[in-house]
Amino acid sequence: MNNHEIDYKLYGDDMQFVEIELDPKETVVAEAGSLMMMEDGISMETIFGDGSSGSAGSGGGLMGKLMGAGKRMLTGESLFMTTFTNAGSGKKHVYFASPYPGKIIPMDLSQYRGKIICQKDAFLAAAKGVTIGIEFQRKLGTGFFGGEVMLPY
Repeated sequence: MNNHEIDYKLYGDDMQFVEIELDPKETVVAEAGSLMMMEDGISMETIFGDGSSGSAGSGGGLMGKLMGAGKRMLTGESLFMTTFTNAGSGKKHVYFASPYPGKIIPMDLSQYRGKIICQKDAFLAAAKGVTIGIEFQRKLGTGFFGGEVMLPY
């Protein structure tokens, strides 16, 4: 399965939010608690993991999901993600915002060799098909803090 290609628009300066336009049957995956608002016709579902068929570096299946969940627990991340799917017939919009002041930076993973590592709580939302996981560093100091990883499926 390829990533869904979602259209978006950023608003604001220091307290930004993002408007994501979903075509029918298109899905976006977001960190729990990042939803600002959504239009009628969008179905919201809480899922275990990121909704991709495999997980970052641990293989697919139940064991891979459990290993991914264990890594997320160790770093203090939520075990669950939320998916938002346009269940209607026309284009619908969903809006996300960060709980912290700062800039929302859109990133195309294909420009970063398919993988980026960012600090804890940096992830906001992604197109369905992007694998979101935890990356441990080999250095002891950075290993304790880890980071979220986003990979295209």
